[in-house]
Amino acid sequence: EVYGFELFLSCLSRVLDLPPENLIKSISAVPIFKNEEAADFQLSVDSLLEKDNDHSRPDIQVHAKRLAEKLRCDTVVSEISTGERTVNFKINRELLTKMVLQQVIEDGSKYGLKSELFSDLPQNKIVVEFSSPNVAKKFHVGHLRSTIIGNFIANLKEALGHQVIRINYLGDWGMQFGLLGTGFQLFGYEEKLQSNPLQHLFEVYVQVNKEAADDKSVAKSAQEFFQRLELGDVQALSLWQKFRDLSIEEYIRIYKRLGIYFDEYSGESFYREKSQEVLKLLESKGLLLKTIKGTAVVDLSGNGDPSSVCTVMRSDGTSLYATRDLAAAIDRMDKYNFDTMIYVTDKGQKKHFQQVFQMLKIMGYDWAERCHHVPFGLVQGMKTRRGDVTFLEDVLNEIQLRMLQNMASIKTTKELKNPQETAERVGLAALIVQDFKGLLLSDYKFSWDRVFQSHGDTGVFLQYTHARLYSLEETFGCGYLNDFNTACLQEPQSVSILQHLLRFDEVLYRSSQDLQPRHIVSYLLTLSHLAAVAHKTLQVKDSPPEVAGARLHLFKAVRSVLANGMKLLGITPVCRM
Repeated sequence: EVYGFELFLSCLSRVLDLPPENLIKSISAVPIFKNEEAADFQLSVDSLLEKDNDHSRPDIQVHAKRLAEKLRCDTVVSEISTGERTVNFKINRELLTKMVLQQVIEDGSKYGLKSELFSDLPQNKIVVEFSSPNVAKKFHVGHLRSTIIGNFIANLKEALGHQVIRINYLGDWGMQFGLLGTGFQLFGYEEKLQSNPLQHLFEVYVQVNKEAADDKSVAKSAQEFFQRLELGDVQALSLWQKFRDLSIEEYIRIYKRLGIYFDEYSGESFYREKSQEVLKLLESKGLLLKTIKGTAVVDLSGNGDPSSVCTVMRSDGTSLYATRDLAAAIDRMDKYNFDTMIYVTDKGQKKHFQQVFQMLKIMGYDWAERCHHVPFGLVQGMKTRRGDVTFLEDVLNEIQLRMLQNMASIKTTKELKNPQETAERVGLAALIVQDFKGLLLSDYKFSWDRVFQSHGDTGVFLQYTHARLYSLEETFGCGYLNDFNTACLQEPQSVSILQHLLRFDEVLYRSSQDLQPRHIVSYLLTLSHLAAVAHKTLQVKDSPPEVAGARLHLFKAVRSVLANGMKLLGITPVCRM
Protein backbone atom coordinates (compact mmCIF):
# COMPACT_ATOMS: atom_id res chain seq x y z
CA GLU A 1 0.00 0.00 0.00
CA VAL A 2 1.36 3.41 -0.90
CA TYR A 3 -0.11 5.95 1.47
CA GLY A 4 -1.64 9.05 -0.03
CA PHE A 5 1.01 11.23 1.54
CA GLU A 6 3.82 9.39 -0.21
CA LEU A 7 1.96 9.59 -3.52
CA PHE A 8 1.46 13.29 -2.97
CA LEU A 9 5.11 13.74 -2.04
CA SER A 10 6.35 11.94 -5.14
CA CYS A 11 4.08 14.01 -7.46
CA LEU A 12 5.38 17.20 -5.86
CA SER A 13 8.99 16.17 -6.03
CA ARG A 14 8.61 15.35 -9.74
CA VAL A 15 7.01 18.69 -10.60
CA LEU A 16 9.34 20.77 -8.45
CA ASP A 17 12.38 18.73 -9.42
CA LEU A 18 13.48 18.40 -5.80
CA PRO A 19 14.21 15.20 -3.85
CA PRO A 20 11.32 14.21 -1.51
CA GLU A 21 13.52 14.49 1.61
CA ASN A 22 14.01 18.20 0.90
CA LEU A 23 10.26 18.65 0.87
CA ILE A 24 9.35 16.81 4.06
CA LYS A 25 10.18 19.64 6.45
CA SER A 26 8.45 22.21 4.18
CA ILE A 27 5.08 20.44 4.12
CA SER A 28 2.77 20.47 7.07
CA ALA A 29 -0.80 19.46 7.76
CA VAL A 30 -3.09 22.46 8.03
CA PRO A 31 -4.27 23.11 11.61
CA ILE A 32 -8.01 22.96 12.09
CA PHE A 33 -10.09 26.06 12.59
CA LYS A 34 -13.66 26.01 13.86
CA ASN A 35 -16.28 25.09 11.22
CA GLU A 36 -14.11 26.01 8.30
CA GLU A 37 -13.49 23.65 5.44
CA ALA A 38 -9.69 23.93 5.14
CA ALA A 39 -7.02 22.42 2.93
CA ASP A 40 -5.16 19.32 4.15
CA PHE A 41 -1.50 20.11 3.50
CA GLN A 42 0.42 23.29 2.99
CA LEU A 43 3.78 23.79 1.38
CA SER A 44 5.80 26.67 2.81
CA VAL A 45 7.31 28.53 -0.12
CA ASP A 46 9.78 30.36 2.16
CA SER A 47 11.51 27.22 3.26
CA LEU A 48 11.64 25.82 -0.26
CA LEU A 49 13.46 28.79 -1.75
CA GLU A 50 17.09 28.92 -0.79
CA LYS A 51 17.50 30.13 2.78
CA ASP A 52 20.15 32.74 1.93
CA ASN A 53 18.59 34.95 -0.76
CA ASP A 54 16.20 37.33 0.87
CA HIS A 55 12.89 37.16 -0.96
CA SER A 56 10.62 40.12 -0.47
CA ARG A 57 6.99 39.38 0.26
CA PRO A 58 5.43 40.11 -3.17
CA ASP A 59 8.15 38.04 -4.75
CA ILE A 60 7.22 35.06 -2.58
CA GLN A 61 3.53 35.45 -3.45
CA VAL A 62 4.50 35.43 -7.15
CA HIS A 63 6.46 32.23 -6.58
CA ALA A 64 3.50 30.69 -4.77
CA LYS A 65 1.17 31.58 -7.66
CA ARG A 66 3.63 30.22 -10.22
CA LEU A 67 4.05 27.02 -8.25
CA ALA A 68 0.31 26.57 -7.92
CA GLU A 69 -0.10 26.94 -11.69
CA LYS A 70 2.66 24.43 -12.31
CA LEU A 71 1.05 21.82 -10.08
CA ARG A 72 -1.90 19.96 -11.55
CA CYS A 73 -4.81 18.40 -9.76
CA ASP A 74 -4.82 14.63 -10.24
CA THR A 75 -6.22 11.53 -8.59
CA VAL A 76 -4.48 12.46 -5.35
CA VAL A 77 -4.89 16.24 -5.18
CA SER A 78 -8.38 17.60 -5.73
CA GLU A 79 -7.76 21.32 -5.23
CA ILE A 80 -4.77 23.68 -5.16
CA SER A 81 -4.82 27.26 -3.88
CA THR A 82 -2.34 29.82 -2.60
CA GLY A 83 -2.30 31.30 0.87
CA GLU A 84 0.03 33.75 2.58
CA ARG A 85 3.45 32.50 1.35
CA THR A 86 2.07 28.96 1.02
CA VAL A 87 0.55 26.68 -1.56
CA ASN A 88 -2.39 24.72 -0.15
CA PHE A 89 -3.53 21.29 -1.26
CA LYS A 90 -6.77 19.49 -0.76
CA ILE A 91 -6.45 15.74 -1.05
CA ASN A 92 -9.11 13.62 -2.75
CA ARG A 93 -11.51 13.03 0.14
CA GLU A 94 -11.89 9.27 -0.26
CA LEU A 95 -8.15 8.84 -0.49
CA LEU A 96 -7.63 11.02 2.59
CA THR A 97 -10.12 8.93 4.55
CA LYS A 98 -8.62 5.67 3.45
CA MET A 99 -5.04 6.74 3.96
CA VAL A 100 -5.54 8.08 7.48
CA LEU A 101 -7.77 5.32 8.83
CA GLN A 102 -5.67 2.58 7.33
CA GLN A 103 -2.49 4.02 8.73
CA VAL A 104 -3.91 4.58 12.23
CA ILE A 105 -5.21 1.03 12.40
CA GLU A 106 -2.16 -0.65 10.82
CA ASP A 107 0.42 1.27 12.83
CA GLY A 108 -1.49 0.95 16.11
CA SER A 109 0.61 2.28 18.98
CA LYS A 110 3.33 3.29 16.50
CA TYR A 111 1.05 5.69 14.59
CA GLY A 112 2.78 9.02 14.00
CA LEU A 113 6.13 7.62 15.13
CA LYS A 114 6.83 5.98 11.78
CA SER A 115 6.54 9.35 10.06
CA GLU A 116 9.14 10.60 7.58
CA LEU A 117 9.83 13.37 10.11
CA PHE A 118 11.67 10.80 12.23
CA SER A 119 13.33 8.94 9.39
CA ASP A 120 16.82 10.32 10.01
CA LEU A 121 16.66 9.89 13.78
CA PRO A 122 19.64 7.93 15.14
CA GLN A 123 18.81 5.32 17.79
CA ASN A 124 20.47 6.58 20.95
CA LYS A 125 21.12 5.51 24.50
CA ILE A 126 19.51 8.05 26.81
CA VAL A 127 19.74 8.33 30.59
CA VAL A 128 16.92 10.23 32.32
CA GLU A 129 17.34 11.10 35.99
CA PHE A 130 14.09 12.13 37.65
CA SER A 131 11.96 12.13 40.83
CA SER A 132 14.93 11.78 43.22
CA PRO A 133 13.38 12.38 46.66
CA ASN A 134 15.37 12.60 49.89
CA VAL A 135 15.04 9.72 52.32
CA ALA A 136 13.31 10.82 55.56
CA LYS A 137 12.42 14.25 54.20
CA LYS A 138 9.24 15.58 52.57
CA PHE A 139 8.31 14.40 49.10
CA HIS A 140 7.34 17.87 47.97
CA VAL A 141 5.54 19.16 44.88
CA GLY A 142 8.87 19.70 43.14
CA HIS A 143 9.54 15.97 43.37
CA LEU A 144 6.05 15.29 42.07
CA ARG A 145 6.61 17.51 39.01
CA SER A 146 10.02 15.95 38.41
CA THR A 147 8.39 12.51 38.57
CA ILE A 148 5.65 13.11 36.00
CA ILE A 149 7.79 15.26 33.66
CA GLY A 150 10.70 12.80 33.74
CA ASN A 151 8.34 9.93 33.05
CA PHE A 152 6.90 11.78 30.04
CA ILE A 153 10.37 12.47 28.61
CA ALA A 154 11.42 8.84 29.12
CA ASN A 155 8.16 7.58 27.51
CA LEU A 156 8.58 9.87 24.51
CA LYS A 157 12.24 8.95 23.94
CA GLU A 158 11.39 5.27 24.26
CA ALA A 159 8.49 5.58 21.81
CA LEU A 160 10.91 7.14 19.31
CA GLY A 161 13.00 3.99 19.49
CA HIS A 162 15.78 5.11 21.81
CA GLN A 163 17.10 2.92 24.58
CA VAL A 164 16.16 4.70 27.80
CA ILE A 165 17.59 4.16 31.29
CA ARG A 166 15.41 5.64 34.05
CA ILE A 167 17.36 6.58 37.17
CA ASN A 168 16.04 7.66 40.55
CA TYR A 169 18.90 9.42 42.33
CA LEU A 170 17.95 9.34 45.99
CA GLY A 171 19.15 11.77 48.63
CA ASP A 172 20.38 8.90 50.81
CA TRP A 173 23.56 10.32 52.34
CA GLY A 174 24.66 13.34 54.29
CA MET A 175 24.29 14.89 57.70
CA GLN A 176 20.58 14.06 57.82
CA PHE A 177 21.57 10.42 58.42
CA GLY A 178 23.60 11.41 61.44
CA LEU A 179 20.45 12.99 62.85
CA LEU A 180 18.33 10.05 61.73
CA GLY A 181 20.61 7.43 63.26
CA THR A 182 20.69 9.27 66.57
CA GLY A 183 16.97 10.02 66.37
CA PHE A 184 16.07 6.42 65.72
CA GLN A 185 18.08 5.27 68.75
CA LEU A 186 16.11 7.81 70.83
CA PHE A 187 12.58 7.75 69.37
CA GLY A 188 12.44 4.93 66.81
CA TYR A 189 10.15 1.89 66.83
CA GLU A 190 11.11 -1.14 64.79
CA GLU A 191 7.49 -2.13 64.04
CA LYS A 192 6.54 1.39 62.90
CA LEU A 193 9.63 1.40 60.69
CA GLN A 194 8.58 -1.88 59.09
CA SER A 195 4.91 -0.98 58.59
CA ASN A 196 5.24 2.63 57.44
CA PRO A 197 8.91 3.50 56.88
CA LEU A 198 8.54 6.83 55.08
CA GLN A 199 6.19 8.30 57.64
CA HIS A 200 8.06 6.96 60.65
CA LEU A 201 11.47 8.16 59.44
CA PHE A 202 10.01 11.57 58.71
CA GLU A 203 8.51 11.80 62.23
CA VAL A 204 11.80 10.74 63.81
CA TYR A 205 13.67 13.28 61.68
CA VAL A 206 11.38 16.15 62.68
CA GLN A 207 11.60 15.20 66.35
CA VAL A 208 15.38 14.82 66.45
CA ASN A 209 15.85 18.16 64.70
CA LYS A 210 13.85 19.84 67.46
CA GLU A 211 15.91 18.07 70.13
CA ALA A 212 19.22 18.91 68.47
CA ALA A 213 18.30 22.59 68.39
CA ASP A 214 17.82 22.61 72.17
CA ASP A 215 20.31 20.01 73.27
CA LYS A 216 23.94 20.27 72.17
CA SER A 217 24.68 16.65 73.13
CA VAL A 218 22.08 15.36 70.63
CA ALA A 219 23.64 17.48 67.88
CA LYS A 220 27.06 16.15 68.85
CA SER A 221 26.04 12.50 68.79
CA ALA A 222 24.39 13.07 65.39
CA GLN A 223 27.69 14.36 64.10
CA GLU A 224 29.46 11.36 65.57
CA PHE A 225 26.96 8.98 64.00
CA PHE A 226 27.53 10.49 60.57
CA GLN A 227 31.27 10.27 61.05
CA ARG A 228 30.90 6.59 61.89
CA LEU A 229 28.94 6.19 58.65
CA GLU A 230 31.63 7.98 56.66
CA LEU A 231 34.31 5.73 58.19
CA GLY A 232 32.31 2.61 57.31
CA ASP A 233 31.29 1.51 60.83
CA VAL A 234 29.38 -1.77 60.33
CA GLN A 235 26.62 -1.15 62.89
CA ALA A 236 25.89 2.39 61.71
CA LEU A 237 25.92 1.26 58.08
CA SER A 238 23.51 -1.60 58.65
CA LEU A 239 20.97 0.75 60.24
CA TRP A 240 21.42 3.17 57.34
CA GLN A 241 21.00 0.31 54.84
CA LYS A 242 17.76 -0.73 56.52
CA PHE A 243 16.39 2.83 56.30
CA ARG A 244 17.29 2.96 52.62
CA ASP A 245 15.96 -0.48 51.63
CA LEU A 246 12.62 -0.06 53.41
CA SER A 247 12.16 3.41 51.92
CA ILE A 248 12.82 2.15 48.38
CA GLU A 249 10.39 -0.76 48.84
CA GLU A 250 7.71 1.71 49.84
CA TYR A 251 8.56 4.10 46.99
CA ILE A 252 8.31 1.29 44.44
CA ARG A 253 4.80 0.50 45.68
CA ILE A 254 3.73 4.16 45.42
CA TYR A 255 5.35 4.75 42.00
CA LYS A 256 3.42 1.70 40.81
CA ARG A 257 0.19 3.55 41.62
CA LEU A 258 1.44 6.31 39.31
CA GLY A 259 2.30 3.75 36.62
CA ILE A 260 6.00 4.62 36.92
CA TYR A 261 9.07 2.44 37.31
CA PHE A 262 12.84 2.96 37.46
CA ASP A 263 15.65 0.86 36.02
CA GLU A 264 18.00 1.93 38.76
CA TYR A 265 17.65 3.32 42.28
CA SER A 266 20.94 5.13 42.61
CA GLY A 267 21.80 7.68 45.26
CA GLU A 268 24.37 10.03 46.65
CA SER A 269 25.67 7.24 48.90
CA PHE A 270 27.07 5.39 45.87
CA TYR A 271 29.55 8.16 45.26
CA ARG A 272 31.23 8.63 48.66
CA GLU A 273 34.48 7.02 47.55
CA LYS A 274 34.18 8.05 43.92
CA SER A 275 33.82 11.71 44.87
CA GLN A 276 37.17 11.47 46.68
CA GLU A 277 38.64 10.25 43.38
CA VAL A 278 37.07 13.26 41.64
CA LEU A 279 38.77 15.58 44.17
CA LYS A 280 42.13 13.88 43.53
CA LEU A 281 41.61 14.27 39.79
CA LEU A 282 40.74 17.98 40.14
CA GLU A 283 43.84 18.42 42.26
CA SER A 284 46.12 16.63 39.79
CA LYS A 285 44.88 18.96 37.05
CA GLY A 286 45.63 21.97 39.23
CA LEU A 287 41.98 23.00 39.35
CA LEU A 288 41.45 22.67 43.11
CA LEU A 289 41.91 25.82 45.18
CA LYS A 290 42.03 25.79 48.98
CA THR A 291 40.29 28.67 50.77
CA ILE A 292 41.19 30.28 54.11
CA LYS A 293 38.30 28.39 55.71
CA GLY A 294 39.84 25.12 54.63
CA THR A 295 37.25 24.30 52.00
CA ALA A 296 38.22 23.47 48.41
CA VAL A 297 36.75 25.25 45.40
CA VAL A 298 36.97 25.24 41.60
CA ASP A 299 37.13 28.63 39.91
CA LEU A 300 35.15 28.28 36.69
CA SER A 301 35.85 31.79 35.40
CA GLY A 302 39.61 31.42 35.63
CA ASN A 303 39.85 34.96 37.02
CA GLY A 304 38.50 34.66 40.55
CA ASP A 305 34.99 35.91 39.76
CA PRO A 306 33.19 34.96 43.00
CA SER A 307 29.90 34.16 41.25
CA SER A 308 31.52 31.31 39.33
CA VAL A 309 33.34 29.64 42.18
CA CYS A 310 31.98 26.21 43.03
CA THR A 311 32.71 24.58 46.40
CA VAL A 312 33.55 20.90 46.05
CA MET A 313 34.90 19.96 49.50
CA ARG A 314 34.07 20.83 53.11
CA SER A 315 36.82 21.82 55.51
CA ASP A 316 36.71 18.34 57.11
CA GLY A 317 37.48 16.75 53.73
CA THR A 318 33.98 15.39 53.05
CA SER A 319 32.33 15.79 49.66
CA LEU A 320 29.39 17.98 48.71
CA TYR A 321 26.38 17.58 46.50
CA ALA A 322 28.23 18.98 43.44
CA THR A 323 31.18 16.63 43.88
CA ARG A 324 28.83 13.65 44.10
CA ASP A 325 27.03 14.79 40.93
CA LEU A 326 30.38 14.93 39.11
CA ALA A 327 31.23 11.44 40.31
CA ALA A 328 27.77 10.17 39.31
CA ALA A 329 28.03 11.60 35.79
CA ILE A 330 31.47 10.07 35.22
CA ASP A 331 30.30 6.73 36.60
CA ARG A 332 27.21 6.68 34.36
CA MET A 333 29.31 7.44 31.30
CA ASP A 334 31.55 4.47 32.17
CA LYS A 335 28.59 2.25 32.84
CA TYR A 336 26.17 3.17 30.04
CA ASN A 337 28.23 5.09 27.49
CA PHE A 338 25.17 7.28 26.92
CA ASP A 339 24.50 9.59 23.97
CA THR A 340 22.40 11.96 26.08
CA MET A 341 21.79 12.38 29.79
CA ILE A 342 18.83 14.44 30.96
CA TYR A 343 18.35 15.74 34.51
CA VAL A 344 14.79 16.76 35.38
CA THR A 345 14.73 19.13 38.37
CA ASP A 346 13.28 22.51 39.26
CA LYS A 347 14.76 25.66 37.79
CA GLY A 348 16.38 26.57 41.11
CA GLN A 349 19.11 24.05 40.25
CA LYS A 350 19.90 25.62 36.90
CA LYS A 351 23.17 27.17 38.09
CA HIS A 352 24.19 23.99 39.90
CA PHE A 353 23.96 21.96 36.68
CA GLN A 354 25.64 24.63 34.58
CA GLN A 355 28.56 24.43 37.01
CA VAL A 356 28.64 20.64 37.07
CA PHE A 357 28.65 20.45 33.25
CA GLN A 358 31.31 23.15 33.07
CA MET A 359 33.54 21.35 35.58
CA LEU A 360 33.22 18.12 33.61
CA LYS A 361 34.36 20.06 30.57
CA ILE A 362 37.44 21.58 32.17
CA MET A 363 38.30 18.16 33.62
CA GLY A 364 38.61 17.09 29.99
CA TYR A 365 35.35 15.17 29.55
CA ASP A 366 34.12 16.44 26.21
CA TRP A 367 30.96 14.34 26.54
CA ALA A 368 29.79 17.01 29.02
CA GLU A 369 27.86 18.57 26.16
CA ARG A 370 25.67 15.46 26.00
CA CYS A 371 24.32 16.36 29.45
CA HIS A 372 21.19 18.50 29.65
CA HIS A 373 19.13 19.97 32.44
CA VAL A 374 15.38 20.20 31.82
CA PRO A 375 14.20 22.78 34.35
CA PHE A 376 10.61 23.34 35.45
CA GLY A 377 8.77 26.05 37.36
CA LEU A 378 7.50 26.03 40.92
CA VAL A 379 4.00 25.17 42.03
CA GLN A 380 2.54 27.12 44.91
CA GLY A 381 -0.19 26.14 47.28
CA MET A 382 -0.68 22.42 46.86
CA LYS A 383 -2.31 21.20 50.04
CA THR A 384 -4.10 18.01 50.99
CA ARG A 385 -6.60 17.44 53.80
CA ARG A 386 -3.67 16.67 56.05
CA GLY A 387 -2.14 20.06 55.31
CA ASP A 388 1.04 20.61 53.29
CA VAL A 389 2.19 17.81 51.05
CA THR A 390 4.56 15.59 52.99
CA PHE A 391 4.23 12.28 51.17
CA LEU A 392 3.49 11.37 47.58
CA GLU A 393 0.91 8.97 48.89
CA ASP A 394 -1.07 11.86 50.41
CA VAL A 395 -1.40 13.38 46.96
CA LEU A 396 -2.58 10.11 45.42
CA ASN A 397 -5.10 9.52 48.21
CA GLU A 398 -6.39 13.06 47.85
CA ILE A 399 -6.83 12.63 44.10
CA GLN A 400 -8.67 9.37 44.58
CA LEU A 401 -10.97 10.78 47.24
CA ARG A 402 -11.89 13.91 45.32
CA MET A 403 -12.52 11.98 42.14
CA LEU A 404 -14.69 9.41 43.92
CA GLN A 405 -16.79 12.27 45.31
CA ASN A 406 -17.12 13.77 41.82
CA MET A 407 -18.11 10.42 40.35
CA ALA A 408 -20.70 9.85 43.06
CA SER A 409 -22.37 13.16 42.21
CA ILE A 410 -22.67 12.32 38.50
CA LYS A 411 -25.70 10.22 37.65
CA THR A 412 -24.11 8.51 34.66
CA THR A 413 -21.45 6.75 36.70
CA LYS A 414 -21.93 3.13 35.74
CA GLU A 415 -21.47 0.29 38.16
CA LEU A 416 -17.69 0.04 38.14
CA LYS A 417 -15.79 -3.10 39.05
CA ASN A 418 -13.11 -1.07 40.75
CA PRO A 419 -14.22 2.52 41.45
CA GLN A 420 -11.05 3.31 43.48
CA GLU A 421 -8.73 2.41 40.63
CA THR A 422 -10.83 4.27 38.05
CA ALA A 423 -11.03 7.34 40.29
CA GLU A 424 -7.27 7.30 40.73
CA ARG A 425 -6.58 6.98 36.98
CA VAL A 426 -9.01 9.71 36.04
CA GLY A 427 -7.73 11.93 38.86
CA LEU A 428 -4.12 11.42 37.83
CA ALA A 429 -5.02 12.33 34.25
CA ALA A 430 -6.54 15.53 35.62
CA LEU A 431 -3.41 16.34 37.61
CA ILE A 432 -1.04 15.58 34.72
CA VAL A 433 -3.00 17.55 32.10
CA GLN A 434 -3.25 20.53 34.44
CA ASP A 435 0.52 20.38 34.99
CA PHE A 436 1.41 19.88 31.31
CA LYS A 437 -0.84 22.53 29.76
CA GLY A 438 1.64 25.39 29.99
CA LEU A 439 5.36 25.75 29.48
CA LEU A 440 7.24 23.54 31.94
CA LEU A 441 9.29 26.53 33.04
CA SER A 442 6.32 28.58 34.20
CA ASP A 443 5.32 28.71 37.85
CA TYR A 444 1.67 28.32 38.72
CA LYS A 445 -0.69 28.42 41.67
CA PHE A 446 -2.21 25.04 42.36
CA SER A 447 -5.95 24.63 42.68
CA TRP A 448 -7.83 21.35 43.16
CA ASP A 449 -11.00 22.96 41.81
CA ARG A 450 -9.28 23.77 38.55
CA VAL A 451 -7.81 20.29 38.28
CA PHE A 452 -11.22 18.69 38.70
CA GLN A 453 -13.57 21.14 36.98
CA SER A 454 -16.11 19.07 35.08
CA HIS A 455 -16.16 20.98 31.81
CA GLY A 456 -13.43 22.44 29.74
CA ASP A 457 -9.97 21.31 28.85
CA THR A 458 -9.09 18.86 31.57
CA GLY A 459 -7.72 15.37 31.97
CA VAL A 460 -11.20 14.30 33.10
CA PHE A 461 -12.48 15.32 29.65
CA LEU A 462 -9.81 13.19 27.91
CA GLN A 463 -10.66 10.15 30.05
CA TYR A 464 -14.39 10.71 29.54
CA THR A 465 -13.94 10.88 25.77
CA HIS A 466 -11.86 7.69 25.78
CA ALA A 467 -14.40 5.80 27.89
CA ARG A 468 -17.27 7.01 25.72
CA LEU A 469 -15.60 5.90 22.49
CA TYR A 470 -14.73 2.58 24.08
CA SER A 471 -18.33 1.92 25.05
CA LEU A 472 -19.37 2.74 21.48
CA GLU A 473 -17.11 -0.04 20.19
CA GLU A 474 -18.37 -2.37 22.89
CA THR A 475 -22.02 -1.69 22.14
CA PHE A 476 -21.75 -2.17 18.39
CA GLY A 477 -19.04 -4.80 18.37
CA CYS A 478 -16.41 -5.14 15.73
CA GLY A 479 -18.56 -7.04 13.25
CA TYR A 480 -19.18 -3.74 11.52
CA LEU A 481 -15.51 -3.09 11.13
CA ASN A 482 -14.86 -5.61 8.40
CA ASP A 483 -16.08 -3.81 5.35
CA PHE A 484 -16.60 -0.10 5.28
CA ASN A 485 -17.09 2.42 2.57
CA THR A 486 -14.87 5.52 2.70
CA ALA A 487 -17.45 7.43 0.70
CA CYS A 488 -19.62 7.41 3.84
CA LEU A 489 -17.29 9.73 5.73
CA GLN A 490 -17.64 12.96 3.79
CA GLU A 491 -19.37 15.11 6.44
CA PRO A 492 -17.35 18.12 7.60
CA GLN A 493 -17.19 16.63 11.13
CA SER A 494 -15.44 13.50 9.79
CA VAL A 495 -13.13 15.46 7.54
CA SER A 496 -12.02 17.68 10.45
CA ILE A 497 -11.15 14.62 12.49
CA LEU A 498 -9.22 13.04 9.62
CA GLN A 499 -7.28 16.25 9.04
CA HIS A 500 -6.47 16.45 12.73
CA LEU A 501 -5.31 12.82 12.84
CA LEU A 502 -3.01 13.66 9.94
CA ARG A 503 -1.14 16.15 12.16
CA PHE A 504 -0.29 13.78 15.01
CA ASP A 505 3.24 13.12 13.78
CA GLU A 506 4.00 16.85 13.61
CA VAL A 507 2.90 17.30 17.19
CA LEU A 508 5.07 14.38 18.32
CA TYR A 509 7.93 15.89 16.36
CA ARG A 510 7.52 19.24 18.06
CA SER A 511 7.47 17.66 21.52
CA SER A 512 10.51 15.57 20.64
CA GLN A 513 12.39 18.75 19.68
CA ASP A 514 11.69 20.87 22.76
CA LEU A 515 10.61 18.16 25.28
CA GLN A 516 7.45 20.15 26.11
CA PRO A 517 4.36 18.00 26.64
CA ARG A 518 1.95 20.90 26.03
CA HIS A 519 1.87 20.31 22.25
CA ILE A 520 0.52 16.79 22.80
CA VAL A 521 -1.90 17.95 25.50
CA SER A 522 -3.50 20.62 23.32
CA TYR A 523 -3.63 18.22 20.37
CA LEU A 524 -5.51 15.61 22.44
CA LEU A 525 -7.91 18.20 23.85
CA THR A 526 -8.77 19.39 20.32
CA LEU A 527 -9.18 15.77 19.22
CA SER A 528 -11.60 15.18 22.10
CA HIS A 529 -13.63 18.28 21.21
CA LEU A 530 -13.85 17.18 17.57
CA ALA A 531 -14.88 13.69 18.72
CA ALA A 532 -17.59 15.13 20.98
CA VAL A 533 -19.10 17.08 18.07
CA ALA A 534 -18.90 14.06 15.77
CA HIS A 535 -20.41 11.80 18.42
CA LYS A 536 -23.46 14.06 18.53
CA THR A 537 -23.90 14.44 14.77
CA LEU A 538 -22.67 11.14 13.30
CA GLN A 539 -25.02 8.54 14.75
CA VAL A 540 -23.93 4.93 14.64
CA LYS A 541 -27.25 3.60 15.92
CA ASP A 542 -29.98 3.23 13.26
CA SER A 543 -27.60 4.11 10.41
CA PRO A 544 -27.28 1.79 7.37
CA PRO A 545 -24.59 -0.86 8.04
CA GLU A 546 -21.92 0.61 5.78
CA VAL A 547 -22.40 4.10 7.24
CA ALA A 548 -22.37 2.72 10.80
CA GLY A 549 -19.25 0.71 9.95
CA ALA A 550 -17.45 3.72 8.51
CA ARG A 551 -18.30 5.86 11.53
CA LEU A 552 -17.20 3.17 13.95
CA HIS A 553 -13.92 2.99 12.08
CA LEU A 554 -13.47 6.70 12.48
CA PHE A 555 -14.26 6.61 16.21
CA LYS A 556 -11.98 3.63 16.72
CA ALA A 557 -9.14 5.57 15.05
CA VAL A 558 -9.79 8.56 17.33
CA ARG A 559 -9.73 6.35 20.41
CA SER A 560 -6.52 4.67 19.29
CA VAL A 561 -4.67 7.98 18.80
CA LEU A 562 -6.15 9.41 22.01
CA ALA A 563 -4.90 6.37 23.96
CA ASN A 564 -1.44 6.58 22.33
CA GLY A 565 -1.10 10.24 23.27
CA MET A 566 -2.38 9.73 26.81
CA LYS A 567 0.06 6.89 27.43
CA LEU A 568 2.96 9.04 26.29
CA LEU A 569 1.92 11.66 28.85
CA GLY A 570 1.90 8.98 31.54
CA ILE A 571 -1.88 8.58 31.72
CA THR A 572 -3.58 5.18 31.80
CA PRO A 573 -6.75 5.45 29.68
CA VAL A 574 -9.91 4.12 31.37
CA CYS A 575 -12.61 2.19 29.51
CA ARG A 576 -15.44 3.00 31.91
CA MET A 577 -16.20 5.87 34.20
